[in-house]
Amino acid sequence: MKRRSFVKASLLTGAAASILPNSSMATSVKAKPGTEFYELRVYNLKNETQQKLVEDYFQNAAIPALNKLGSKNVGVFTELKPEGQTKIYVLIPYNSIADFLNVQEKLDQDAVYKEKGASYLTAPASEPAYERIESSLLKAFVHMPKMEVSKQGQRIFELRRYEHATESAGKKKLEMFNDAGEIDIFKKLGFSPVFFGETLIGDHRPNLIYMITFDDLDAKAAHWKAFGSDPEWKKVSAIPDYSDSKLVSHITSTLLQPAACSQI
Repeated sequence: MKRRSFVKASLLTGAAASILPNSSMATSVKAKPGTEFYELRVYNLKNETQQKLVEDYFQNAAIPALNKLGSKNVGVFTELKPEGQTKIYVLIPYNSIADFLNVQEKLDQDAVYKEKGASYLTAPASEPAYERIESSLLKAFVHMPKMEVSKQGQRIFELRRYEHATESAGKKKLEMFNDAGEIDIFKKLGFSPVFFGETLIGDHRPNLIYMITFDDLDAKAAHWKAFGSDPEWKKVSAIPDYSDSKLVSHITSTLLQPAACSQI
């Protein structure tokens, strides 16, 4: 292995270990073959000029290059109801943790990527392409180890983050999704989930994040109403160990719409 690659991988894996010390979550980077990892980026922008720079970068440079490296179905989204200038949400799937660790070095060696993305990659400090990027690394749930791309056409997406008071509460909520059938209830009721991910590195840990999709806001309201009254959900949620008051300390829901370049 080249020394630069070794040092980079060591620093990143070391950072992950330092963030997850003496925790059962520290073993989460190890995954069964076929389990995807996701990078969820949130671009904070100040104006439409920055929005166009970021969207053009993904359309012309990043998405083609990432697809070539094996990251298929890259999602790019804007907020459905932004407060001021929209943020841009980007979901990048990786086939393994090694792919995530090595992607930047491979992009740096891609001349076409650097040429197509130059206006974004080399934007001057006086006119940056974005204000800041928030980024999280997620591991797909056992019961849904790969992303499922929803149907094309007019649709909206809901990105939901469940925060937990403790790591043990987070593990119990994962159990509820994977083993107690919560993911199956979502699919049965037609929520069309895109992914479910445990946050390994990112803000507001411990938490899990997932994305579901609907035709429109009326469909969203109808689906959640059906979920709340579903007999299987009532049975699962009535189990004392699965009480939301014990497992979920805060829920953040963000409504999104796909950008023109989005592959999801």
